[in-house]
Amino acid sequence: MNKEKITAYIKAGDTALGLELGSTNIKAVLVTADCRTVASGSFGWENQLVHGIWTYPLAEVWSGIQACYQQLAEQVKTEYGIPLQKIGSIGVSAMMHGYLAFAADDQQLAQFRTWRNNITAEAAEKLTAAFHFNIPQRWSVAHVYQAALNGEPEVRDIAFLTTLAGYVHWQLSGEKVLGIGDASGMFPIDPSTGTYDAGRLTTFDNLPAVSQLPWKLADILPAVRRAGEEAGTLTPAGAKLLDPSGTLAAGSRMAPPEGDAGTGMVSTNSVRPGTGNISIGTSAFSMNVLDKPLRDVHQDIDIVTTPDGAPVAMVHTNNCTSDLNAWAGLFRDFAEAAGLKLSSAELYGLLLGQVRSAAADAGGLLNYSCLSGENVTRVEAGRPLFVRTPHSRMTLGNFMLSQLYGAFAPLRIGMDILTEEEHISAGSMIAQGGLFKTPQIGQQALADLLGMPVTIMETADAGGPWGMAVLAVYAALPAADRPPLADFLAQKVFGQVAGTTCEPTAAGKAGADQFISAYRAGLATERTAGQAIVDADDQ
Repeated sequence: MNKEKITAYIKAGDTALGLELGSTNIKAVLVTADCRTVASGSFGWENQLVHGIWTYPLAEVWSGIQACYQQLAEQVKTEYGIPLQKIGSIGVSAMMHGYLAFAADDQQLAQFRTWRNNITAEAAEKLTAAFHFNIPQRWSVAHVYQAALNGEPEVRDIAFLTTLAGYVHWQLSGEKVLGIGDASGMFPIDPSTGTYDAGRLTTFDNLPAVSQLPWKLADILPAVRRAGEEAGTLTPAGAKLLDPSGTLAAGSRMAPPEGDAGTGMVSTNSVRPGTGNISIGTSAFSMNVLDKPLRDVHQDIDIVTTPDGAPVAMVHTNNCTSDLNAWAGLFRDFAEAAGLKLSSAELYGLLLGQVRSAAADAGGLLNYSCLSGENVTRVEAGRPLFVRTPHSRMTLGNFMLSQLYGAFAPLRIGMDILTEEEHISAGSMIAQGGLFKTPQIGQQALADLLGMPVTIMETADAGGPWGMAVLAVYAALPAADRPPLADFLAQKVFGQVAGTTCEPTAAGKAGADQFISAYRAGLATERTAGQAIVDADDQ
C-alpha cells in the first residue's frame, strides 16, 4: 500500500487502534481497514510485589497508555504529515483475570491483584468443588470469594468487578462490558447462552461466605459481548483521557474489550475448532479450540472461550521468560564491563545462538524459572533456581538451552494432560512472542519439548495489540457484511501471510524428554526453596 493511500485512510478515519496492556509492556497499534499496521507505540512497565501481592498502580495504566498513544500519533504526523484526529474503531485488551473492584462512587476499593498472585488456593478449591468446573487461583471469582472468606471489609461495598481491559474500556466509553473471551476468565460461561452460567451464579450467591453480602454476583460483573457486538463509543472524556492534547475526536466505535489470550488467538488465526496456539512472554499459555468437551475436570486446564464464544482448553503458566531475561541482563552487564555495547537484538541473538552447540538434554543442567509461584507444578513461592550436578556439562550453549527448556517446562507438563489424558492434539501449534525474534532457536526448542510442530507466522511480532486492532476492524464492519470471525481472519487477514515451521527432531525430542524427567524429579527442591528461603520484600 502506497503512502498516499494510507494518508487517505488516516484522514478519513478509516483506521482501527488496538491497545494491549501486557505484563511488561503497554502497546498501541494503528491499522488500516485491511489490517495493515501504519504506526505503533510502546511503554515498558513492571508488576510490583507490594505486601506480598503482585500489582500495578492504576495511575501508571494511564501514563503508559498516554505515552503509547503519543508515540503512535507522533509517528503518524512524522510519516504522513497529518495529525491523528479521527479513528474509526478502538479495541482494548489486557492481561486476563485478577481483582479490580470498585464502589458505587467508582472509587477503587483495593489494590489491583493480578493473575500472577497465588493467594486464593482455598477459594479456588472450594469453587471448583461447588461448580464441578475448574476455577484456577487467578480467576476473578476466586479472588472475590477469597476476599469474602478472609472477611475483607471492602467486599460488601463492591458495585463493579472487572478485568484490566474492562476497566480501561469503561473509562474510555462509559460502558461496563467485557468481551466473552476475557469474561470467561472471570466466571464460567454457558456456551448455549453466551453469558455467565446462571446455575453457577446461583451456587455462588448461596455460598455461606457471600450469601449475606448486599449484592448478587451477576449484578457486579460486566455484561458479556461477543466479537463484533455493540460495546459503546469513545466518549469526549475518553478521548481526552487517551489523548490529553485534545487532538483526537470522540465517536470511535469501541470493540468488546478482550483478554490477551483472545488477541493471541486472533493474531495467530487460531479461533476455529481444532486449531491451537501458544503465547510466550512473562507468562505462557497454550490455547486449543475444542471440537468436543473435555471428559474430566482438570486443575491445570482452564475452559475459556475464543472472542466469538467457542470453548477453549487453556494451559496457563505463571512464569516463562522473566528468569531468562534476568540472566540476559547479567550477561549484558558482563559485556558492558568488557567494553561491549550490545543492543537487545544483538544480545539475545548472541546468547540464543549458542544453543546451536548445546547437547540435546542441555548437558544435565536444570533451570526452574519460577519468579512467582507456579500452579501447574504446585510451586507456592517463586525462587528462580539453577541446578547442576558435578558432572553436568557447564557450557554457555547448554546453559541457554536449559533456560529455554526451563521457561517452557510448566507448559509442557500442563499440555501433557490434554495429550495423554484427554487425547486432544492440535497436530501443530502456532506460536508468538518476542522470544521468537531470534529465528528458529526458541521455536525449535519448543517443538522438541512439546513433541509437535511449531509454526511462527510473519505476524508473530505484531502479537496482541495487532490482534486487538483486527478485532476493532471486525467490530466496525456493518452487521450484514460481517462474516463469522474465523472466516474473516482466514479470508481477509491471513490469506497472504506466510509462516515457518520447525518439526521436532528425534534427537531433540529425546533430549528434551530427558530434561523434563529430571525437571519433574527436582521439583521438590524448588518447592523447598520457596519454604526455606525468605524474601524480605514479601514481608
